[in-house]
Amino acid sequence: MSHRTGLILDFGGVLTTPLLPAVLAFERREGLAEGACITALYLDEEGTRRTHDLERGAITQEEWNAAAARSLGVAPDNLMGRIFADLRPETALIDAAAAARRAGVRVGILSNSVGFAPWDLYEGYDLEGSYDAVVISEHHGMRKPEPAIFELALKELGLPAEACVFVDDTEQYLAPAAELGLAGVHAKDPEETIAQLEVLLGVALR
Repeated sequence: MSHRTGLILDFGGVLTTPLLPAVLAFERREGLAEGACITALYLDEEGTRRTHDLERGAITQEEWNAAAARSLGVAPDNLMGRIFADLRPETALIDAAAAARRAGVRVGILSNSVGFAPWDLYEGYDLEGSYDAVVISEHHGMRKPEPAIFELALKELGLPAEACVFVDDTEQYLAPAAELGLAGVHAKDPEETIAQLEVLLGVALR
């Protein structure tokens, strides 16, 4: 088996704790019905379009907060930050990524943006200092699962798709990456993800 030499990681839900428990905790704090946030913001057609616009940088986080707050019937102040207030670093994956780099694997970040103000998802993670390439969707006017953003991440990493592994907690993003030649890992459990990466990369990550 030929081992891969590049690793592209999603951020939220891969290098952080899972997103869904944070959203459900927000709903409980706000007195919303379980699933209200997911339905209004990610399943409703208008809500989905708004989130995609945010990811592409077509609207600001503050604009998203105001519109999403109206849909949910909650206050708009720092809404994105309130929704994801319970997220924490997923230290096992962060440490595994660092171990991969020490072993000579080139490691990049490919993340769909949620805006940067008033709440910055990436604050405190030192992405530029910790990874070989960082691609945040809003800086480029495109989003996963568009093939062009995977191609950009590969270009920034300096490797062909066939040399890389892509990890994401959103399963639907894996197929477009696979069509380009990347090996895909669906991040559901940190230890399972690390075990799969050790096989694909041929290096110890723990």
